[in-house]
Amino acid sequence: MASSHNIDTVGSFYQEEIMGIGRTGLVIRREQLALKLPLRWSTSSDEEVKANIESIQHEQSIYRRLGECDHVVPVLGFSETATTLSLMENGDLRSYLSQNKPSKDLQLSWFRAMARALAHVHERRIIVTDIVSRNFLLDSDLSIKLCDFTESIKMPLDTCMETADSGGYSLQTDIGQLGVVMFEVVVGEKCEFDIFQDIPPELSEGRWPRREGLPSTQGVWFGLIVERCWTKGALKSALDLCNELESAKIENEPVDVL
Repeated sequence: MASSHNIDTVGSFYQEEIMGIGRTGLVIRREQLALKLPLRWSTSSDEEVKANIESIQHEQSIYRRLGECDHVVPVLGFSETATTLSLMENGDLRSYLSQNKPSKDLQLSWFRAMARALAHVHERRIIVTDIVSRNFLLDSDLSIKLCDFTESIKMPLDTCMETADSGGYSLQTDIGQLGVVMFEVVVGEKCEFDIFQDIPPELSEGRWPRREGLPSTQGVWFGLIVERCWTKGALKSALDLCNELESAKIENEPVDVL
């Protein structure tokens, strides 16, 4: 294990180098590359930095299992304390949506790519657990790719993903979270698919969120598919979602939004 003393603090980087700061990691720009490093503040303890190094290494093990996928951010290299990724020129989806309204054609292409990425991840026996708009990145041509597997769960390779569950997280909750991202893209409003909502703190397992805790999809473009994402078991797998999106046509969907 690398020493925590060899990890640079956030303050040692120029502000313009910093692309993002998460709970355990820091992403900086190095020319045309993105470098993910363990998070270390000037006040961080050795134990905290050690845990953040382990988080980076856990994510590296996820990337190794995933291998190459057109819809996951390309990994270019690993070291004990850093992951080198391709630079996605247009940043994260949430920031992009705050400044731009994508066309319906672009939205549908994103949804299809998102579903394909999730199908690949599940095929590799991984539960993402943290599918949110800030964890989708946009390349220079606005193609979309999934990133950030810090919280992901690597299941045994012989796992039946249709029945797999880890602390309440499952293939189904990943699909539910993806429905939230689709809703945010279409409507422009954030919502949460929170499996720990109303769960007493003494309980460690999440459960499927109550429908009334999620917004209405009535009249929302692609709302029927979002609703199926939020209905447990309506879609058996991310591949089912892929198939529905592949067969969808823009002119056959409701065009009014909330």
